[in-house]
Amino acid sequence: MPLNPKVYQFLVGLFASLGSLLYGYDLGVIAQVIEAPAFVADFNEPSPNATGAVVSVFTGGAFFGAAFAGPTGDWLGRRLTIMTGALIFILGGALQTGAQTLGYMYAGRVFAGVGVGFLVMIVPLYQSELAHPSIRGRITALVQFMLGIGALAAAWISYGVNVGFADDNDGQYRTSLGIQVIPAVILAALIMIFPESPRWLISKGKVEKGLHNLAKLHSHGDESDPWVQAEFSQIQESIAFVRENEAQSYMELFKDKSCFRRLFLACALQASVQMTGVSAIQYYSITIYKQMGIEANDALKYQAISSVLALCGQALCIALIDRLGRRWPLIFGNLTNCLMFIIATIMLAVFPPGDTGNASASWGFIAVTWLYNFSFSSTCGPLSWIIPAEIFDTKTRSKGVSLATMTSFAFNTMIGQVTKPGMETAGWKFYLLFVICNFTNAAFFYCFLPETSKRPLEEMNYLFTNAPFFVPGMNKKDWLPELDRRVEAVAAKQGSVSHHAEEVNTGGDGKY
Repeated sequence: MPLNPKVYQFLVGLFASLGSLLYGYDLGVIAQVIEAPAFVADFNEPSPNATGAVVSVFTGGAFFGAAFAGPTGDWLGRRLTIMTGALIFILGGALQTGAQTLGYMYAGRVFAGVGVGFLVMIVPLYQSELAHPSIRGRITALVQFMLGIGALAAAWISYGVNVGFADDNDGQYRTSLGIQVIPAVILAALIMIFPESPRWLISKGKVEKGLHNLAKLHSHGDESDPWVQAEFSQIQESIAFVRENEAQSYMELFKDKSCFRRLFLACALQASVQMTGVSAIQYYSITIYKQMGIEANDALKYQAISSVLALCGQALCIALIDRLGRRWPLIFGNLTNCLMFIIATIMLAVFPPGDTGNASASWGFIAVTWLYNFSFSSTCGPLSWIIPAEIFDTKTRSKGVSLATMTSFAFNTMIGQVTKPGMETAGWKFYLLFVICNFTNAAFFYCFLPETSKRPLEEMNYLFTNAPFFVPGMNKKDWLPELDRRVEAVAAKQGSVSHHAEEVNTGGDGKY
């Protein structure tokens, strides 16, 4: 019995998300690596600046990887770009695992970062281009979910190797570094057995292959299916329009008003996610735990618990995001983050970390960070990958997502650099930055981000060209998907009733 098309699309998206699992694992494991006694001894007690560089060159490499992935995705296609990123990551992981000097470790971190930059840029783009509009959100949300799986695996593996190896055994850090290569090998070896993006194929003139893949993804290979024919027609019209009017270079993204609007929103979203404070908590939560007198092994354990809660939030997002839409989960997520930081800031102001007699407040602070992590993981985190991947045209999508992803890594690196000195010099006042940013994030997206849920990718150009800039006043009835009417027209010509039209309109099971 053939797989339900929705299930097949979900499984393809899930496999591609191994790319973001690598990101989550590498981010999570490096904190344990640089603190491992065996690492400190083998690398001659590196200075704080040296160990800081081990962490930061990764995101620097990812910045450039995201930049390279944009043109590569348009040139080689989505699958070969994923394979390229995985192969570069394998090289980086191998260099890290076998490193005998810090120079080799830096090189490994840079290559791994470049590979991750390729992958987290191209994977959500690939997922969005193969998914049905009614489930596009949950498939693209797999990027954040698998990132959480990687972070969770890193947390528990870090805890295991920390207690399982003696302090003079280099397996204490090489084991955890080596494990990351395994999913990269699987991704590189198998990605080519999955279908290429129909939109990319059609944009490159491979029209018959594009129609074949579209039918394979959505109708068990039936190319005469009304939904497939309507979508195929819409893709062709969109690409023809793009070739005449839309951006063919990065510079044109800034010249065309509709393109720039989408680029600005995508980059603003990725920057806003870093300004929620997530990177500060990821990088320095263990430092805060240590300030409260919690031993390293226990700190790793509590971080692992936080990863479990984050995974629960990401699973909740996958289940509900296509029902709730994009705008309001993003707005309420930022407001909840703001509330959590207000409580955490008050706790830090009244009971500074390190003071004696404030154990209850310290545990309260841990609980608040856990709640924040759940809120972020169920809203802002997944949406930062979903929205940029779905708002651009086929011609501009790779370039636009590339620039948005570069923005994410740039702000990630900046927050990683300023957080520790900020905490040391400003104390609890530093957290007011994240209180303000979460609130302004919510206000900004309330004013300027239109709803994109369940809208075909080919209709995004019309939406962002004609919708008002101040979106709360939009009349939703004027912005219903055009694809619904096309499906009904094709079905009428064929003398049949289209279950796919019902699927798009109601979100029901229909033929899917």
